[in-house]
Amino acid sequence: MQAAQRVDSVVEATVGYAAGERGAGLAYARVVGSTSRRLLRIAFRVSAPTERTTGYAALTAVCRALARRGIRGVSFVVGDAELVEEIGSGRSVGERLVLPYVRLRCALNSLAKFSVVHGATEELTQRANAEVALNIAA
Repeated sequence: MQAAQRVDSVVEATVGYAAGERGAGLAYARVVGSTSRRLLRIAFRVSAPTERTTGYAALTAVCRALARRGIRGVSFVVGDAELVEEIGSGRSVGERLVLPYVRLRCALNSLAKFSVVHGATEELTQRANAEVALNIAA
């Protein structure tokens, strides 16, 4: 009989991401909790990829993946300071970002608690960029 693996309900997730011209994207999330540490690789799609729309789609995909794993509180660390400002301030976003913004806010609001802060994500972003450049992102 296997023992059930304990899942941290509150974690820090450092997220790096990239997407190709056709919208196939890849996010890496280093997830650290009080009892575990793991690296997740999450594929996603984004229509009309730009740096910002890719960030919204990646963070949405990571948020949903963590929620499916039973995680209820997340402190996200992302490399895009403007994305952090938009989420934190609730300021209006351009027309192109409205739908990605709403999708992300819905995913974030499904958590009991969340924060999004700016921080170093270069290693994970480089890893995602390399895979996308090699055209092997799922």
